[in-house]
Amino acid sequence: MLFRIVRTLTFPVLELKMFAVIESGGKQHKVAKGDYLQVELLSEEEGSKVEFDKVLIISDGKDSKIGTPFLEKAKVTGKVVRHGKSDKIKVFKMKRRKDYRRTQGHRQSFTEVLIEAISS
Repeated sequence: MLFRIVRTLTFPVLELKMFAVIESGGKQHKVAKGDYLQVELLSEEEGSKVEFDKVLIISDGKDSKIGTPFLEKAKVTGKVVRHGKSDKIKVFKMKRRKDYRRTQGHRQSFTEVLIEAISS
């Protein structure tokens, strides 16, 4: 006797979530409300508010606004959670047969921001 297992397929329902693409520190970040974001070191104190006004795209799931290059009157606000340093990377230089070896370490500073609101 042969048995056949029948599986029912369930497809996840995609949640339409508002997001924005911002520019900070020469990099572009896709953010949504409630996200924690690590950006290049900012001069703001911990616990203070920060505004990102270089917004490239805002989408609410149905409608999208695309800037050329930035959207006017659009901003993303957040709160500075902490400042820190990332993991250490090692930079190793070597020239073969020349007895030349140099090792150097680097830890990049960052600011962690909690995204609180996206407004257009």
